[in-house]
Amino acid sequence: MIHQVTGMALSWCHCLAAALLCGPVWALAPENEVPLRATSWLPDSQVTSIHLPKDRTRRLYFTLKKKTPMMSVTVSPCDVPIEWTLSARTLKDKPLKNLHWSSKKSMPEVWWRGPGMEVKMHSYTGNAVETFRGAAYAPASIYILRLRSREQDTRASVYLQEGAGPPGAFPELPPDPRVHTVGVGMTSVTLSWSPSNSVLRLPPGGSGYRYCVLVNRKHNYRSLCAAEEAAKDRKKRGKKVTAWPILKEWWWQQWDSFEEGEEGAPLPDPPAGLRCACEGAESVCTVSELTPDTQYYFDVFAMDTRNGTSSAYTGTFARTHEEARPAVAQLREGERRWVPLRGEGRQGGPLFSFHPQGWQQSALLTLQSCGAEGVRLTVSSKGQVLASRPVGSEVAQVWLQGKPSYLIHLEGGTPAPSGSAPPGPAVKLQVSSAYHRQAPPSLPPTLQIKSFNRLRGCRSVTLAWLGTEERSLYCVYRRQLGEGEGAAADRCLGPESRGDAEKVLCKYFQELNPRRAVTTATIAGLEPGAAYVFDVYLMRRWGIPIKYHSKTVRTRKDC
Repeated sequence: MIHQVTGMALSWCHCLAAALLCGPVWALAPENEVPLRATSWLPDSQVTSIHLPKDRTRRLYFTLKKKTPMMSVTVSPCDVPIEWTLSARTLKDKPLKNLHWSSKKSMPEVWWRGPGMEVKMHSYTGNAVETFRGAAYAPASIYILRLRSREQDTRASVYLQEGAGPPGAFPELPPDPRVHTVGVGMTSVTLSWSPSNSVLRLPPGGSGYRYCVLVNRKHNYRSLCAAEEAAKDRKKRGKKVTAWPILKEWWWQQWDSFEEGEEGAPLPDPPAGLRCACEGAESVCTVSELTPDTQYYFDVFAMDTRNGTSSAYTGTFARTHEEARPAVAQLREGERRWVPLRGEGRQGGPLFSFHPQGWQQSALLTLQSCGAEGVRLTVSSKGQVLASRPVGSEVAQVWLQGKPSYLIHLEGGTPAPSGSAPPGPAVKLQVSSAYHRQAPPSLPPTLQIKSFNRLRGCRSVTLAWLGTEERSLYCVYRRQLGEGEGAAADRCLGPESRGDAEKVLCKYFQELNPRRAVTTATIAGLEPGAAYVFDVYLMRRWGIPIKYHSKTVRTRKDC
């Protein structure tokens, strides 16, 4: 018994799978045969939304009132091109009422099977809104509208109007339906278009018609429905689906196309999910908050809010202007620069470029803030940020390697409360390819200068400071202070600004053991009882000089 039930279940599953894969039998109906189902009548003066399954012809039938001289049929595809034809079928003899047709056969089917003649009145293939206007076909018994989508499942809206005049359900477009570009900036584009007569006929303060301007970066849309479908597709991307939801959706699509779609009943419009850049009755729009140097596509739709229809203008496109590129100064090898700062924000500040010499493509950048605070350095190469750090009053070193060129950007820089560097906040910098090691050079552990009281005489003093394990040149400068004069603590005062009379001595020093890297110098030829300011500079050919903290020493008055 269990095996019998199992066999029945498997047989039922196989039948269901075959039915789902092969599709419903009614989809295989020949082109010249009307399926036995309810007739799809096209009502007059009403917008009808039709679902078009791929590669299946949908038929809509309609008749005209007696003595109707003119008619118009408007078909608005959604997002893909469709094919549609309008035909008039004439019967030689009117079907007899006493014929015993099957109860399932509709009157159009009876006319179809009866002897007669069919005349094609109009045909169109494309995705634009197309309207057929013409005289009614006098001998016609019934009109047939056939629609077909070759690419994919889609939708279309159909509107039948008896009599002359433009279709009343769709907003009217002007003779020139193009959208014009009035002005283009870095972040905004101004558009204009000829107003629609439907909007012009509105009374002051009236409603019912409005414009909607859409913006995107891909392409123009031929209809508002196409823009809505694109918005729906964007929302569906990234959602995880399984086989069962796909199968279930396919099953209900087939069921709906048989039960409801063939009826020609209006389908509910999908949620738009669109945001109009401009909306209202004005025929001018300025779209702002755009990205510089980017191409945008602009579409304008005249919308009938009462009927839920729209007419598309011929869209346009424009590329926003690129941002004004600041001037980039070229830094030469070993060049020292004094860079004034004006307190520009993130988008401002001076820019420099440097091309290192040699195959290693390495360089040492040294810089120091002078009388400024809030300075930030950013080094990049071809859009890739390599280093970003603040710059203070102490000398900073940045090791650059592996790029053929570097872009150096200085941002910010407001005057420091204690800044004394004329004429304002600035940064000293130098970049050099002469340093060939794989890391920045070491700096002294401290920049303090020590004087020995026991070695202080009437005409000489002895100073000591810490050096590095690298062989470097140290220069000592002195300046005598007057009565009541204080020592100015200017860390940016370089040796180039000192006179030759202030220079005392220069000496090379190197000690591989950092704990013993102490060097001394005895400065003689001083005045008894006088106060002197001593400065020591660490001189390097691959970076700006490093100034030790100034030291004030008074010689003995009596010896």
